[in-house]
Amino acid sequence: MAMCYERALEAYVRGSGCLVGAGASAYDAGKVAGLKVHYFKRAELLPRVRMVLGFLHGIEFDSLLDVGSGRGAFLWPFLEAFPDKEVHVVDLLERRVALYRAVAAGGEFRLHVHQGDVRELDLPGNSVDVVTMLEVLEHIPDAEGAVRNAALITRRHVVVTVPSKPDDNPEHIHLFTTESLGELFRRAGFSKLNFGAVPGHLFMVASC
Repeated sequence: MAMCYERALEAYVRGSGCLVGAGASAYDAGKVAGLKVHYFKRAELLPRVRMVLGFLHGIEFDSLLDVGSGRGAFLWPFLEAFPDKEVHVVDLLERRVALYRAVAAGGEFRLHVHQGDVRELDLPGNSVDVVTMLEVLEHIPDAEGAVRNAALITRRHVVVTVPSKPDDNPEHIHLFTTESLGELFRRAGFSKLNFGAVPGHLFMVASC
C-alpha cells in the first residue's frame, strides 16, 4: 500500500460512502471504489510547505483559512500536524470542493468547506487567526481585492507564497517581487511584513 496521509484518506473514504471491510485498508477500499485516493499519497514536503508549517508551529493560533487548497499539498500535512484546529478552505473548482467536503463529512476534523472566490467569501471580519494564500495570488486578476478581503477576515497573519521567477504556466498572470508584494499588503493595511525565500518562490508573513 502507498504511504498516505492516513487520517485524511480514511475520512475521505468514509465521507464518500465507502465501507472499509475487516483487514482492508482505506487506500485499497477507496481505489476499488474508484475514489481519488492518489491525492492523499505522502511525498516529501515541498520546501515552501515546510516553511509555512514551520512558521505555524512557532505561533499560537486556533483557526486558519486556506485559500485555493488545490490537491491538498499543504492541506493534508496541515491537518496531520494540527488535527484540532478549526480550518476553513475555499476553492473555485467543484471537483476540489467535493474532495474537501467528503473529508469533512467522514472525519473528525473541524473542517469547513466553501466554494467560490476569496474576494467574495462571506466570513465575518476578524474570524480566523491565520489566512494562507499559497501559490494563489499569481492566478487572481484582482489580486488586490483578494488581499483586501483576506485582511478583513484575519485577526493576526496572512501567509503567502508566490513564484519568484517567470515560468511557462499560462495561468500565472502576475509575477511579484518583494517590493510589489509588500506594497500590495501595505495598501491593505498590514504594517509588519517578514520575507523569506525558498528556491523559485517568495515567502511572506503579513501581520496586523
